Amino acid sequence: MYHIYTDLAIESKELYGGKDVEVEGVSVTTETMNNYSITRVKVSDEKGAQSIRKPIGNYITIDVPDLNNSDEDLKDEISKVLGKEIKNFGLNNSHSKILIIGLGNWNITPDALGPKVVDRVLVTRQFFVNYQKDFDEDMANVAAMAPGVMGITGIESFDIIKGVVDKIKPDLLIAVDALASRKMDRVSTTIQLSDTGISPGGGVGNKRMTLNISTLGIPVLAIGIPTVVNAATIVNDTLDLIISSMKEEAEMGKEFYNILEQLSGEDKYSLIEEVLNPYMKNTIVTPKDIDDVIDDLSIIVANGLNIALHPGIDIKDVNRYIR
Repeated sequence: MYHIYTDLAIESKELYGGKDVEVEGVSVTTETMNNYSITRVKVSDEKGAQSIRKPIGNYITIDVPDLNNSDEDLKDEISKVLGKEIKNFGLNNSHSKILIIGLGNWNITPDALGPKVVDRVLVTRQFFVNYQKDFDEDMANVAAMAPGVMGITGIESFDIIKGVVDKIKPDLLIAVDALASRKMDRVSTTIQLSDTGISPGGGVGNKRMTLNISTLGIPVLAIGIPTVVNAATIVNDTLDLIISSMKEEAEMGKEFYNILEQLSGEDKYSLIEEVLNPYMKNTIVTPKDIDDVIDDLSIIVANGLNIALHPGIDIKDVNRYIR
């Protein structure tokens, strides 16, 4: 079976057999609101994990059709929704020490979501260290860093993160990264959270060693937004639309109609990759206004983290003091 890559668990489940097809070991529930919907995917066993090619664990997808063109009210609403979902994972409490990691390359805009989020999160660990405090009723103990990518530092992101984790010993690591989608309409309109960890570089086709509880020894909450889609995937979807339109024009039983009917998904995708590779090998596509989009998305994610982690902070506080 051919495989179209995606970082989104909901898309992996859809690719397995369709949106409404049940998969053994995988449960899906969706809650729809006025401006957004929340889909919860739970992979409960190895059979489910193998079927949709995602590790056992919980995946939450917040779909916001207008997220990439949102006004201030919608930004605030989604920040609060994100903050609530972060809390609902139950991975931190008022005494937790938290390390936020902004994955990605700050020199490449579609991959700069993580570093930009780190620029806007409220970092407080220095106060806990300087004043020798273990607890504060209003603030959590939060550290943050953007380790960069190997092409900039010459060091694997995992090695940098593992060294920091071993040194400061956080109770929870939150990793923020750009992701890859298989649908253009999900690019910059979807937020995924998961408790299964994350592989740095997945969004730009350069996956590294996974950050998870097995490799780091602490729980990892991954937050990602798809900012790119593979060019072959776009062409494949476009060809499907063309074939569907042509089949409507062809007469039933005619030779041309039969040829279109027999063209499998695997044949189409293999042909597209074969044609594109000499000219557009490993090409990814991102929206033309990605600079402004990444700025807005980083504010939404950072605000969601700030109100989720710090008990004494709400959306009014982050809008007033943190930019």
